[in-house]
Amino acid sequence: MMSSVKVETVVKVGALIGEGPVWEESEQTLLFVDIAGQKIHRWSPTTNQINSVETSDMVGFAVPRRSGGYIAGVGRSIVAVDWPTQAMTSLLEVDGDKPNNRLNDGKVDPIGRLLAGREVRPAVLERQQGSLFSVTSDLTVSKHLSQVDISNGMDWSLDQKTFFYIDSLALTVDAFDYDLTTGHLGNRRVVYRMEEGEGFPDGMTLDLEGRLWVACYNAGRVINIDPTTGVRLRSVSFPVTKITSCCFGGLDFSDLYVTSSSLGLDQSEMTYQVEAGHTFRVTGLGVKGRPPCVFSG
Repeated sequence: MMSSVKVETVVKVGALIGEGPVWEESEQTLLFVDIAGQKIHRWSPTTNQINSVETSDMVGFAVPRRSGGYIAGVGRSIVAVDWPTQAMTSLLEVDGDKPNNRLNDGKVDPIGRLLAGREVRPAVLERQQGSLFSVTSDLTVSKHLSQVDISNGMDWSLDQKTFFYIDSLALTVDAFDYDLTTGHLGNRRVVYRMEEGEGFPDGMTLDLEGRLWVACYNAGRVINIDPTTGVRLRSVSFPVTKITSCCFGGLDFSDLYVTSSSLGLDQSEMTYQVEAGHTFRVTGLGVKGRPPCVFSG
């Protein structure tokens, strides 16, 4: 099966920190952010055109919204984004008492609740100052986890009863029992421990076989793991080291889109990693993903 796998560069933007890819089924476009570049990008594989909106601060994520447009995490604020006008409206601020924090990865659960993580900005050396919280359609905020270092990948099991989560510096992929009605998390356990050479776990996505695809930052790969057995099933390599996140997309959700970062590479590393910061498409994996959930607000 692996012999048919193909990795190609598709979005050549040279992002500082490409992150948070989301496939928009209705538009057949890929939405993703450049955190440090302070941009939200939307790319069409049909036309190979990329459209971008600039943000006023670091942008951790952008996700589609049921009422139209997007919800994004910009600095410490959850903002509404109107794409045609590029207007951004702040809906709420989190961590007002922690000016060094910013929003990082965010994803919407199967009933339309937004989960988002907070982390300390890169220049600040404070451990476990981050958290994981949720936002409902009426903008009610609930904190679920504290003492988080770098809140990153998340997704839900096929039966919606398990929440998978990554705090990158812990070097594990964790699972929680998930109450879809209340958003309550319980029974935290480790389902996978990163091995030597696999770098830091970053963004992730789940396929229709219930298995996880985890971006390995600093290791130039995405690994496919079975969360029920804790076994790595296979690994896909890329021509850049700082792989950040992934999502399934394309007409039948059989393509894996993978973002990367160029920030932090020195001049000699950039010489060998000319595609750093680009977005890749992996085909021939033989599995499919699910359409993303949409924020209900």
